[in-house]
Amino acid sequence: MGLSASLRVGLAAPVADSVPPLTPDGDEARRWAEEELSHPAYDIAEPTPLDRAARAIADFFTSLFSPELSDGWGSLAAVVAAALVVAVIAVAFAVWGVPRSTRRAAAPAAALFGEAEGRSAAQLREAAASHARSAEWDQAVILRFRALARGCAERGVVDTPPGATVHGFARAGARAFPDLADALEDAARAFDDVRYLRRPGTADLYRLVAEADAAVASARPASTEKVLA
Repeated sequence: MGLSASLRVGLAAPVADSVPPLTPDGDEARRWAEEELSHPAYDIAEPTPLDRAARAIADFFTSLFSPELSDGWGSLAAVVAAALVVAVIAVAFAVWGVPRSTRRAAAPAAALFGEAEGRSAAQLREAAASHARSAEWDQAVILRFRALARGCAERGVVDTPPGATVHGFARAGARAFPDLADALEDAARAFDDVRYLRRPGTADLYRLVAEADAAVASARPASTEKVLA
């Protein structure tokens, strides 16, 4: 064997001894796998506790509808689960009410001649009539005039904003109902006398306001445009 061949054989032996085997045994393969899986990049792929909980819930409901349950137990379990869900939702609504996103705040009572008044014209007329039957003429006169003003607002004829006065309303009503200008002014004077001047109400004053209210309610406005009191 020549010198160059001897050198190649002598160098090959130590290099081969230093290279690990390409096919590891069982212990070596397990160690390599543990080292590889311990790399931080694999932690990102691990499911979070929330993922595991969601998966467990999904598996639970899926199992309820599984055909593997025999003797009709699958359908029965599904019905029971649906009933439980509906019951939980009903209890939630009963305890916490309608969700805030769909809940509407109650509208505040609109001011009417210095006082908050949320009743409709029909309700105010009924209340006035009740006071009249009891000969409580002060309240009967006041409420019937409020019914007159609220009725005009409900029809979109005369708007009575906060701060409007009864005489301002009467003048606005006269523009909408020219033929009833005198009746409206007389009714406003009756309200003013009883409410602010503390003059006692009477059956005649109540009848005057009630007749004005009835006449306005049955009359056709001169214009379709709303008048501001």
